[in-house]
Amino acid sequence: MIKGGYMGKILRVNLTNGSIDIENINDSWARKYIGGRGYGTRIIMEEVDPKIDPLSEDNKVVIATGPLCSTMAPSSGRVMVITKGALNGAIACSNSGGHFGPELKRAGFDAVIIEGKAPNPVYLWINKNGIELRSAEHLWGKYTNETDEIMKKETHPEARTMEIGPAGEKLSLIANVMFDGHRAAGRTGVGAVVGSKNLKGIVVRGYLGVKVADKDAFLKACYKTRDILSKDAFSGGGGAKYGTAMLVNVINGVGGLPTRNAHDAYFPEAEKISGEMLTKKNLVRNEGCDSCPIACGRVTEIRDGKYKGEHGTGPEYESIWAFGAMCGVSDLNAIVMANYLCDRYGLDTISAGSTVACAMDLYESGYIPKEDVPFELKFGSPDALVESIRLMGEQNTEFGRLLAQGSYRLAEYYGHPEFSMSVKKQEFPAYDPRAIKGIGLEYATSNRGACHVRGYTVAAEVLGNVDRLKYEGKAELAKTFQDLTAALDSTGICLFTTFGLIGKNIAELYSAATGFECDETEFMRIGERIWNMERLFNIKAGFTKKDDTLPPRMLKEPIQTGPSKGEVEQLDKMLSDYYKVRGWDENGIPTKEKLKELEIEDLA
Repeated sequence: MIKGGYMGKILRVNLTNGSIDIENINDSWARKYIGGRGYGTRIIMEEVDPKIDPLSEDNKVVIATGPLCSTMAPSSGRVMVITKGALNGAIACSNSGGHFGPELKRAGFDAVIIEGKAPNPVYLWINKNGIELRSAEHLWGKYTNETDEIMKKETHPEARTMEIGPAGEKLSLIANVMFDGHRAAGRTGVGAVVGSKNLKGIVVRGYLGVKVADKDAFLKACYKTRDILSKDAFSGGGGAKYGTAMLVNVINGVGGLPTRNAHDAYFPEAEKISGEMLTKKNLVRNEGCDSCPIACGRVTEIRDGKYKGEHGTGPEYESIWAFGAMCGVSDLNAIVMANYLCDRYGLDTISAGSTVACAMDLYESGYIPKEDVPFELKFGSPDALVESIRLMGEQNTEFGRLLAQGSYRLAEYYGHPEFSMSVKKQEFPAYDPRAIKGIGLEYATSNRGACHVRGYTVAAEVLGNVDRLKYEGKAELAKTFQDLTAALDSTGICLFTTFGLIGKNIAELYSAATGFECDETEFMRIGERIWNMERLFNIKAGFTKKDDTLPPRMLKEPIQTGPSKGEVEQLDKMLSDYYKVRGWDENGIPTKEKLKELEIEDLA
């Protein structure tokens, strides 16, 4: 029986008929899948046919918190958006920080299930006086920051919001979901799924507290973990001072920063776009998510040049890389502006930047006719970068509509899908697999397409003491990080806590909050259960071993310059070992024995 950590209720909203129901949480599922990513995925497994069109009315969206969310646990402000992803049809789960997740719990709900499709645009208002669907026709077409402001004026000034922008409304396959107008659940096209349902947003205002099972043990675990984080180089200092962009110089320094659509992995002008330079030129202040001791978020402004006076939040490391090195652009103001535009339109910055880089590559190679683009689309052009994002967000031209579908479909349209730096049609992030071998295996096997936050092996390979260029042991490393992240995402605390914390620390927080007996071994086992469940969804959706690969450029074209010059990624040296370590057969399918061991044989 659940003793703490959960509110015990799930809100179900059917947009087709307007019905709103409140259901009890499934205690058994809570124990097996924790919450957040795990519990939400279990709902999708139960209620969504993996073979459906992600943009059909049959798809569902689960917005889920975890048992540590809205507690004193460090960095416990995370919320997950789980669905069948629009970008590639795989299981999608996008993670965001901020304050929406904790507010949802304070309103009395662990999760919200959105199903059906509203006949006209609506938003959902959740508060202590009731729950209602309201017309959002006056909000349709508005930027995310505008939508956030208007919905708060119409409901409560201290409410928290979730919204999509024009990109989600127009079903861009790289559209995201924004929270409070500036925090993103960015990847896999979740914004398009929300848009396909005519749901502009959700507003929530809470008033409750979250009880924990063992208050004394929980407080002790909270103080212990916060102390550990205060002494870590990133979470205790660098994260607040320079944000995630402190990694620009670090990753470039090992020759692992994908440059000019990954023709190279070293950007000579990295210093101009670094976290240190962002702090000097653009930073107004840093900010943190709910209950966060790290405060790596950036509030920024542009103080000179053609975009002077523009302001917003970010960019984060991944965004700086995507608009910067990946596009060959060293103009920091243009990079910051591109980030602001993506936030307003509701576009995933990683996919957006990588798609522009792909377009630049195709254009310079002669595969995109000049008449298709109203400007010179060349690497290094800050104007081309910003204007491409505008085209992508507006979708008022044929080329803009192509950009909005992501790099794979853009490159495929022009006859060269190999120019897309993606796995399972999702663009890979700011770490070159040729220079950091384990992250390449993580990209190839990630259940939602290329991703770094599904198993951040970089923490060991670059920031730790594991040799980044060796293949031995990388299968075990990838599995460990993937399982840990799956369980962590389900608790409601931030991935960045793992710079200082280990599974044992998080299991202690989780046990004290919920009353569930869970040591580090069991915590990792739950993560493995979730990972295998996601894999089963993808197999049913039609994914096979052939999808566990990398772009040909990573496997065949050596890095040209820098500390990792000459390196390629030899994925075949790791993939078979990875399947064995996972307990899967030679085709990457979980065996009956493994599923029985994880107690999910009923999902096969």
